[in-house]
Amino acid sequence: MSDSERTAGGLLGSAAGKAKEAVGSATGNEDLQREGRLQQAQSEAERESREAAAEARRREEEAELRREKVETELQREHLANEVAAQDRERQIEHERQQAELQAQADRQREEAAAEEQRRREESAAETAEEQAERERLEAARREVRLEREALEAEEHADNIDPEEEQ
Repeated sequence: MSDSERTAGGLLGSAAGKAKEAVGSATGNEDLQREGRLQQAQSEAERESREAAAEARRREEEAELRREKVETELQREHLANEVAAQDRERQIEHERQQAELQAQADRQREEAAAEEQRRREESAAETAEEQAERERLEAARREVRLEREALEAEEHADNIDPEEEQ
């Protein structure tokens, strides 16, 4: 193809190609007709090429969007798993603390109950000791009273019958 046969592309090239083909047909110039058809074909090929390139870019962009969407979803799932793991860890820690608090409360209740039982037993022992002491004192008083009564009875008997004493 010579320099004069080089064609312009795009809509202008297609229009120019049609014009050349029409002029070549009207004048019987087959070279001009051929050049017009070639220019139209080149313009069509360039248009199709641009459309194909645009479609390819669109598909690449869609593929990139899908890849980013998948990546984002994976990140979201990863973060959700991390949050769930942290929630589980917090729940486990909370339950452990609750169990420790419950164990501590149980131990304190048991210690308090044991202390109360010890106090009751000490109180019962003190009460029993006090009762025993009262009973011992009462028995000692009775003994003293009985001895006094016996002495008084003896004195009274001696006063009634002084000779029996000898």
